[in-house]
Amino acid sequence: MIYEIALLPVHKEQIEPFKQAFAEVIHLLQRAKGYGGHMLAQGIESPERFNLIVRWASLEDHTPGFEASDDHQTFMQGLEEFFSEEPTVYHIEGAAFAAGDSAF
Repeated sequence: MIYEIALLPVHKEQIEPFKQAFAEVIHLLQRAKGYGGHMLAQGIESPERFNLIVRWASLEDHTPGFEASDDHQTFMQGLEEFFSEEPTVYHIEGAAFAAGDSAF
């Protein structure tokens, strides 16, 4: 299992329209092969910065899988007008978060 982490910078005056647009296109992500759930979290100190965290069964399910699909193209077309700059995307390996894990 891997996590995709996408840092989404949104124009300050477009925060609410972005949230609405995201709700309209999320079904495209949810039906992707290997999709295992997601969380869209708005920044506290910087409310115009959103973090999209998606759990995938494998890296290949996300890229090239979903990223090469027509659904991804439509997903991004529904959101790109709200971005103040290019989103940053990276991946991490891992299992679910463990409460009280002091392995740091």
